Amino acid sequence: MKILRNRKTRSVVYQVAFLVIFALVIVGAVHETTTKLAAQGMTSGFDFLQKSTGFRIGFSLIPFDPFNSYLHMLWVGVLNTIFLGILSIILANIVGLIIAVFRISANGVLNDIGTLYIETFRNVPLILQALFWYAALTHLPPPKQAYSFFDSVFLSARGVFVPSLNVEGQWFAAVALVLILGLSVLVWFSMSRRFQRAKNRGAIQIGIAGLTLAAMVGILVYAREPGSDIFSVPALRGLNFRGGITIPPELSALAIATAIYGGAYIAEVIRAGFLSVGKGQVEAARALGLSPWHVFSRVHLPLAIRAVLPTLINQYVWLFKATTLGIVVGFADFFSVISVSINQSGQTLELIAILMAGFLIMNNTLSFVLNRVNKAIALKGTQLRT
Repeated sequence: MKILRNRKTRSVVYQVAFLVIFALVIVGAVHETTTKLAAQGMTSGFDFLQKSTGFRIGFSLIPFDPFNSYLHMLWVGVLNTIFLGILSIILANIVGLIIAVFRISANGVLNDIGTLYIETFRNVPLILQALFWYAALTHLPPPKQAYSFFDSVFLSARGVFVPSLNVEGQWFAAVALVLILGLSVLVWFSMSRRFQRAKNRGAIQIGIAGLTLAAMVGILVYAREPGSDIFSVPALRGLNFRGGITIPPELSALAIATAIYGGAYIAEVIRAGFLSVGKGQVEAARALGLSPWHVFSRVHLPLAIRAVLPTLINQYVWLFKATTLGIVVGFADFFSVISVSINQSGQTLELIAILMAGFLIMNNTLSFVLNRVNKAIALKGTQLRT
């Protein structure tokens, strides 16, 4: 045929043919799967999400009981995963920054400590570290012999008990979310190039902080029960503590393990950022009379973070996915509740699809936000001239 002699037309025809064949294969696979499931008395679909689960969850940021639906339980798992992921990233950043400073220190002892830390914890699998910390935390004394700090923080085999705001879990999460959003906007405004020469820049920063604080106070006033105290302090009653926040050993073990393990990798990334900063820029800051702390916080650290933020984003996404290890210690993360739901309901394909879609959305959202931050603080080529 003459029409197929044209290379461009031939290419379009081949692509359309490939898409048609691919669609037919997918339709055939779905039809075959549906037929096989129907033959075994198994129904497909997502109607099961409205059924009650019939079992309890150890840790939940929002209220949950056995009469709640599978959909509600999946939402609990998503919130637990997001909470653990953000907590792990924050703690790993703190640990990584400290170890990176040790690694570039002129003090030989600090340098050796940093090197020993990285070579030790980076080469021990994360799952082993999680199991180690879980075993250590569950072998602490019982509540009656718990370690006490200032008569308000207690450490026992049943978890860590700390004072908290006297509101329900969802309102506490709302306060934390407002705080994170407020700090994110403040950091974005402070570091973005477009606002560097804005008039009344300091007043705008104070305004952002004030609005964040006002929103947090407003939520607390609205959510607090009339006549109750703002803070709830844990107290031993019977065989366990009542009041405050209970941090279960499962959550503590995962947070410690991911912070230590992830911090070892982040430390090397940040150290590379420190080494990438030109000596001339640091020496110029010292020549202007800046103190060592101001040289570090105003020049060395910001330039280092700008240089390695794309690599750090990859580490953050990896840490977020590492929350799936919660299943080995019994933490009710997204992956864990999906596994339990598969065993209880038998809807394997639907739940696996929900799991993949959930992590795809969460990880892409994290990457999108951090890439926007990276774009906002990145230095252009003309700004790198010395």
